[in-house]
Amino acid sequence: METKINSYLQELHKTMQALDRKQIASLVQALLDVHQRGGTAYIFGNGGSGATASHFCGDLLKGVSYGLDKRFKAVCLNDNSPALLAIANDITYADIFVEQLKNFLHQDDLVIGISGSGNSENIIRAISYAKSKGVPTVGLCGFDGGRLKQIADTHVHVPIKDMEVSEDLHLCVLHCAKMTLMDQLKHRYTFS
Repeated sequence: METKINSYLQELHKTMQALDRKQIASLVQALLDVHQRGGTAYIFGNGGSGATASHFCGDLLKGVSYGLDKRFKAVCLNDNSPALLAIANDITYADIFVEQLKNFLHQDDLVIGISGSGNSENIIRAISYAKSKGVPTVGLCGFDGGRLKQIADTHVHVPIKDMEVSEDLHLCVLHCAKMTLMDQLKHRYTFS
């Protein structure tokens, strides 16, 4: 048992060390830019990536925004179960995010898709739609980066063929982005 625990933690540590810090800085800059423009960040993913998207949306709305006069606007597209299920049932699961973006998206916004494999069709369709509208996009991906790494304007790639480590490090990257945003925006509130 301890062998597996040690090997997992070693892979996590090794992969964390391999993260490209410039990619993370580009993510932070994209978030600072959408905040400055007054646009909304739309964030989404499937499964564990969906949980990460929801978590980060909460971090932007409360953790980063609390105490600021100008707050972040963020929406997690996988949090509206009735809309997701209706689109999946009546249209196709591949359009669960893009159909929502068609209702909301403006030029000042930012679209962030999270996919461990980088190949989730519903993520690719939403990112492609945002790009067709001239809206900046960010992709968080693992494995070889998949199509998401190729099409997103900015990407953070976790270079490992392991879904759990990819998902773990996507959340670490987004927490790093949160703390950097708070520093850049001179956040004065400390959490107890």
